[in-house]
Amino acid sequence: MEEKKKKKLEFNIIKNEPLDGHKGFGKGALSLDNVSPVIIDVEEGDAVIDIGAMHARSVVEKGIKFLPNKDEVPNGKPYWLVWVTVDRDERGPHYAGVTACEMTVDREIRRGYKSLPEHVNRMDKSIKRHIIVDHMDEKSKGILREFLQNHDAGMWEKSAQQLKDDLGA
Repeated sequence: MEEKKKKKLEFNIIKNEPLDGHKGFGKGALSLDNVSPVIIDVEEGDAVIDIGAMHARSVVEKGIKFLPNKDEVPNGKPYWLVWVTVDRDERGPHYAGVTACEMTVDREIRRGYKSLPEHVNRMDKSIKRHIIVDHMDEKSKGILREFLQNHDAGMWEKSAQQLKDDLGA
């Protein structure tokens, strides 16, 4: 029996522009092809790409009813959902948009907290090449910084100084 190989998740890299030379409708439209959700487990100190988060179906989110009031989930375990957008320019691929959203999950009561409007807006900001990570706690910033560096040191080096500064590099 063949053993299934675990697929290593990679960041989505922008494909060649499908509308090169085309000046009509859709030119310059935003694409979700180059944005990846990274889930940071603050207590465990790790980060993983979980494409399921694109539709609120990440491993962390499955089976959880999310409430818009943080006080209703007092024992929630802290997580960050970070939208990472990769872009390519003359320097090559780099982390162009990185935005973080808070999320808590209490598995015992199958409830969690997140602000859906914030998650949607932050994804949009990431796609539009914004960096919004300065509100994260220091431990989480370190986890994210290490994750991005280890994932691709070249992309980290080519990224905006603001990202490095905001993540305490």
